[in-house]
Amino acid sequence: MTKPILSGSTDEGSARRRQILEIAAQLFAKKGYRGTSMRDIGEQAGVLGGSLYHHIKSKDALFVELHNAALDGAEEQIAKAVGAQSDPWAKLTAACATLLDIQLAPDSLTTPMMNDFREVPDDVRKQLIARRDRFEGLFRSLVEELSLPPHIDRSVYRNLLLVQLNGMADWYRPGRLTPGEMAAQIVAVFRHE
Repeated sequence: MTKPILSGSTDEGSARRRQILEIAAQLFAKKGYRGTSMRDIGEQAGVLGGSLYHHIKSKDALFVELHNAALDGAEEQIAKAVGAQSDPWAKLTAACATLLDIQLAPDSLTTPMMNDFREVPDDVRKQLIARRDRFEGLFRSLVEELSLPPHIDRSVYRNLLLVQLNGMADWYRPGRLTPGEMAAQIVAVFRHE
């Protein structure tokens, strides 16, 4: 069962909207932006055409809302994990482990939502990139705190780290190492240990 990515009040209209959003998120994760239509969402949710637009403004707005909600949830979890640490390297490890826990969960909606930028219209892509850049600010701050050799460009360092973390879902298989152990390995490599 997929964990809800949106929360809010519990009145009937809000509950119905959240249900529609969860169904839409699952469809986008499974079929991609282009492969998911408003009709698909309505059919899965048991909502007829016009009624769906009572809950959802447009496919584009829906995708942006779901993408942002996924990042908001991830950002909150990472900030909490980082806040429990004091050492800069422990903070980075906690951030990496939390991000991998989120992305590598079997029911993760975050990775599919983050990797669908090529299929969306340009105006939607700009919104998604702006929100992703704000999310990556967490890692920018963490990298700034690290004791790195002066010749290391922190922007390149951060981007290489994020590419590694974001690409993990393509090749990671559960078994030998947990996501937390993988995060520790990645940080050890980036720390040159």
